[in-house]
Amino acid sequence: MTCLETLTMTRTFAITFLSLITCWAVSQAQHEPGFCTFYDECGSNPLVEGSLIEDKIPCLDKSRARALSGQHYQKLKEVCPMLDEGEGNTFACCSEEQLESLESSLTMSRAILIRCPSCATNFGHLHCINTCSPNQSQVVNVTRTVTVNITGQMKEAVVAYQAYMSTHFAEASFNSCRNVRIPATGGFAIGAMCGRYGAALCTPQRWYDFQGDTSNGLAPLDIDFYLIPEGAPVPPGIVPYNGRALRCNESTGMGNDSLPCSCQDCADSCPVVPSPLPPAQPFMIGQVDGVLVICLVTFSMLFLLFLGFLLVRSFLHGHGKDEDKGKDKGKGRDKNGNDVSQLIDPKSVKFTDKASLAMQAFLGSLFERWGIMMASHPLKVLVISLLVVIVFTVGLINIELTTDPVELWSAPNSRARKEKEFHDKHFDPFFRTNQVILTAPGHPSHTYDSLLFGMQNFSGIISKDLIIEVLELQSRIQAIEFWSDELNRTASLKDVCFAPLNPKNPSLTDCAVNSLPQYFQNSLDNLNDKINMTELGVTKEVDWRDHLIYCLNSPLSFKDITDLGLSCIADYGGPVFPYLAVGGYENEEYTTAEALIMTFSLNNYPRDSLKYRLVQKWEQMFLDILKEYQMNPTTNFTFAYMAERSLEDEINRTTVEDIPIFMISYAVIFVYIAVALGENSSCKRILVDSKFLVGLGGILVVGCSVLASMGFYAWVGIPSSLVILQVVPFLVLAVGADNIFIFVLEYQRDQRRTHETREEQIGRVLGNVAPSMLLCSLSESICFFLGALSTMPAVKSFALYAALAVLMDFILQMTAFVALLSLDSRRQDANRCELVCCITVSTPRSSTPSEGSVMYSMRRYYAPLLLHSFTRIIVMVVFLFMFCGSIYLMFHVTVGLDQELALPKDSYMLEYFKYLFKYFEVGVPTYFVTTRGFNFSSLEGMDAVCSSVGCDMFSLTQKIRYATENPELSYLGIPASSWVDDFLDWLHPGSRCCRLYTWGPNEGQFCPANETSFYCPVKCMAQPEGALRPTVDEFNRFLPDFLTNRPDLLCPKGGLGAYDKAVVINESGEIIASRFMAYHTPLINSQEFTAALKRSRELAENITQSMRAVNGTSPEFEVFPYTVTYVFYEQYLTIVQEGLFNISLCLLPTFVVCCILLGLDLRSGLLNLLTIVMITVDTVGIMTLWSIDYNAVSLINLVTAVGISVEFVSHLTRSFALSTLPTHVERAKEAVVNMGSAVFTGVAMTNLPGIVVLAFAKAQLIQIFFFRLNLIITLLGMVHGLIFLPVLLSFFGPDVNKALLLKQQQEAKDKTVKDEHAHENESFESNESNTHIPLSNSRQ
Repeated sequence: MTCLETLTMTRTFAITFLSLITCWAVSQAQHEPGFCTFYDECGSNPLVEGSLIEDKIPCLDKSRARALSGQHYQKLKEVCPMLDEGEGNTFACCSEEQLESLESSLTMSRAILIRCPSCATNFGHLHCINTCSPNQSQVVNVTRTVTVNITGQMKEAVVAYQAYMSTHFAEASFNSCRNVRIPATGGFAIGAMCGRYGAALCTPQRWYDFQGDTSNGLAPLDIDFYLIPEGAPVPPGIVPYNGRALRCNESTGMGNDSLPCSCQDCADSCPVVPSPLPPAQPFMIGQVDGVLVICLVTFSMLFLLFLGFLLVRSFLHGHGKDEDKGKDKGKGRDKNGNDVSQLIDPKSVKFTDKASLAMQAFLGSLFERWGIMMASHPLKVLVISLLVVIVFTVGLINIELTTDPVELWSAPNSRARKEKEFHDKHFDPFFRTNQVILTAPGHPSHTYDSLLFGMQNFSGIISKDLIIEVLELQSRIQAIEFWSDELNRTASLKDVCFAPLNPKNPSLTDCAVNSLPQYFQNSLDNLNDKINMTELGVTKEVDWRDHLIYCLNSPLSFKDITDLGLSCIADYGGPVFPYLAVGGYENEEYTTAEALIMTFSLNNYPRDSLKYRLVQKWEQMFLDILKEYQMNPTTNFTFAYMAERSLEDEINRTTVEDIPIFMISYAVIFVYIAVALGENSSCKRILVDSKFLVGLGGILVVGCSVLASMGFYAWVGIPSSLVILQVVPFLVLAVGADNIFIFVLEYQRDQRRTHETREEQIGRVLGNVAPSMLLCSLSESICFFLGALSTMPAVKSFALYAALAVLMDFILQMTAFVALLSLDSRRQDANRCELVCCITVSTPRSSTPSEGSVMYSMRRYYAPLLLHSFTRIIVMVVFLFMFCGSIYLMFHVTVGLDQELALPKDSYMLEYFKYLFKYFEVGVPTYFVTTRGFNFSSLEGMDAVCSSVGCDMFSLTQKIRYATENPELSYLGIPASSWVDDFLDWLHPGSRCCRLYTWGPNEGQFCPANETSFYCPVKCMAQPEGALRPTVDEFNRFLPDFLTNRPDLLCPKGGLGAYDKAVVINESGEIIASRFMAYHTPLINSQEFTAALKRSRELAENITQSMRAVNGTSPEFEVFPYTVTYVFYEQYLTIVQEGLFNISLCLLPTFVVCCILLGLDLRSGLLNLLTIVMITVDTVGIMTLWSIDYNAVSLINLVTAVGISVEFVSHLTRSFALSTLPTHVERAKEAVVNMGSAVFTGVAMTNLPGIVVLAFAKAQLIQIFFFRLNLIITLLGMVHGLIFLPVLLSFFGPDVNKALLLKQQQEAKDKTVKDEHAHENESFESNESNTHIPLSNSRQ
């Protein structure tokens, strides 16, 4: 024993001894065995006012204990069975009337304690000893009496006494009760029986002090309980009661008390439950991250393989040079640089080369003829194209924009949606929360010396003036009224509020409003009330602070322990738990809270309901009041607030406000395209050679393709979304601009051939570039159509809209844009100025095509530097390292989307979320919902659900309780409320809850607890033998009564408010749905919300399997968890797999289409695919570095990234594959110069200006997932397409197409023969002219 413990025990002994000596001196009672101290009743206590029960007090009587017999004996045996010694041998100091009063008093406590029989027995044990023990004078010492008039006789009535018990008995009794729960709240019953201390600070002494305190309205007289340690001194004649108190896991062998308490209420009754598995640990190899090790090993292997490849190639190249020494070096090349000295044997041409050539010839010829036709009839083509677009676009009148987050991100057939629909169909939708969290940082704190509670610290916000101000604000909000056309009258809060105890016809005070003023029933008079009170000889004033201290620690109390006599129950009839009224406290020191919380709960309605418009209007007025209040300079609070509609409102607001940003972005892109497409051959021709109208036409083509896509799907009935409006135009612009640049730049660089018309030139140019445009557009369109297989509605609709938009863009480019370019070429050939076509310029057009500064720079500087031998090796090593590093980072990307990111930076909701995470002490409620197919009315069915005495150790509610013991793993903080448990307690004959009328108009029907026993002497059920379980008929008969019974002091187990909407019974009486409400721990981010959903589902699945094992249970019966957030966070359980599936589907067509259009060129297809995969992986890696979470919005952008990557990659791949230059490096240079310049100006430089503008958007969602992510995609696409891919092709690209080379050689040979033949003809004609004799001369 420590010195501190010794000192404490010595001090306890001294105080006890002094107190007892004082009491002995005051009392003159005789303390002997077999004698009483009081007997019979002497009316009501004249010193008690506002008692909540009948305050009958005993008469002072020091006579011997009476022998009991007959009805008197039977009553004692029923109420105090521990005193039964058999009829004729039982003595007691209580009359039959006293036993009835004692029974009535114990009935109230048994209503909440009866679920643990040993606790209920121990609780009644001491009160039976004090009231009826035959040795009463040895355990009780009267300290105060008053003279009363009883039927004309003056008697001494006892109004205060001391009760003595051993600490062993007191502690054992307390320990048997300390874990008994109240299923409706998930809290402990002891918390309602320990006054201001609550469950956490309750001790045996405090527990008994509360029971003997008349100020709480539940004790008829004052009792001072003395807990005497073994060996401590006591007054002469006093023998502290030291009976045997049952442990909670013991049975008493008396009726219902024959069974021990359940695990839910008694830790000693719990079986050994294995600890839940801890979260999966990260993959480690030794002490190092396993993924990092694998990535480093992979990079090392790839690096060594690449190094080996270089060495082998160098050896073979050197060996080849030795063999070539001495060979004839006079073999030349043609004008294109092709090696024509080595003729291609037609037999050596592979099938794939022939197929590739045939495909290119077919596509080139097809598009050439098509281009000539479009260019020859431009006006007709434009009119027809416009009509087609208009037909599609007219569908926009039926467009439906989806703004509901549930409809956007949760699939209709997803599990969460089905569970939500089941819940909302059978129960009311989750009520709507409107909340204000107030703080007062500058307000001074103070210390209060309470008469009852000692020194107490009060924070600045817990001050009377601020509470009054909160009350005024609350009253102003409650008084909201507005005219409703739907109701044709003035509507107010009562029309939409959640009124749990009067749902059918609520008044304003029935509305559930949780706030600190509710501890004063929203009454300013109660708040201002004060009174002088005497305690232990000290008189001081008690006021609102004493009442508040008590209520915060005992929110279920109907009367505080001060002389104020105020209730703690809110005006709507329910308790206000402290974690719903205050926040920012530690260790349950509620008066030091830093925030006050005010919550208005409203009913929820379907969006097409008339009431939905009412509740939306009320919430808007609620927000208006708070905005006005916040701007008021006299406001003493710093606060945050939200309404149920706030999140959707703010998202829609920022979308509208950011529309100008998108418009500016498009304008910047348009200006760039218009300027970049123009030729700058001469300053005098700048207005002739500009391509302003062509650029505008290209933009209009993109816009028309998007509008046509949206119009078509509006016709079909597929809704659009704001994500589509923001992303699809950017995507189509990237694709369309690239194709426009390739086409226009190729036309500008081309020189019209002799005898070739303008239309034929346009057709020939289109034949050259259209296959490449087709390759990209078709790959992207098929990619997006396959992406529509996604289960996420937003991703699915985006993919559908994007696929058709890309396809329409290509079609319009092949028609309208070709026609537009034809018209512009006519203007340019006629030297007419753009915009003012009537003005012509005399300066002729240059006969030499201009290649432009970008192409020149790439030819002169960039390509030689990039494809230098040393540079190529560095590029390969750097990009391999970046790829492996991104794979490592990809495994560490954060999955989720915090809802704050959907809001603009200036949103008031951001402040609310900050306050919520800082001050709120409890998480969201979650329901464990049961479906149809389980028989709750059977004995086995009840035991499989309940958690009280006699229930299955692994029942539904018991398993949830086990989960709450590990909140860091289960994310459950408060056990589930159980209507089955409270129904069984409500039925118990030991309580007053369920009785029957025995006469009158309601004979045989349910009788509420507030009705007198005169009308309702019969209990619904008889005293059971063992655990109480109703029959099927009794279950079905009384359950509706329980669900509609309003709880009160006499029967706190009534189900109205707590359970009336928790059980759904069909017409045949079958329970088709029910729910059990628990609470999550406070959840801060999307990762915790997702983990909570996963753990709850695992728990529900475990419960489902065990309940299906109950006889008669349907195999389709199910238990599932539900809360409002699950439908949003379910996607993150599978979004990684969903993303891999969608991106894989997008990658597949890029490979297949590339192979097919390049004539089964597998190597080109694989290199194309590899580069796109690297872009995608590197994008995810940089997302990790730049704090961009992976979610559905990211997935949409990653799918877009695949589409844009095709533009960066496929054009160069095709250009390389069709090049006939002799070496890989030269072919790569040609591809970079010819196609790289168009890709750079058409994709990279088109996207970048528009993306940079998005950095100025207000919405964080746009800044992060559109600006940052699109910038990453564009930059990575550019560096991979213009740096990595050319180098990759220079090393591993396909060989020259021999079929194409053979064709060129054949054409060169034919041309040579033709030239020689032409030369011979010229010589022959020359000789003939010299020897020719005219016909006229010959005739002469």
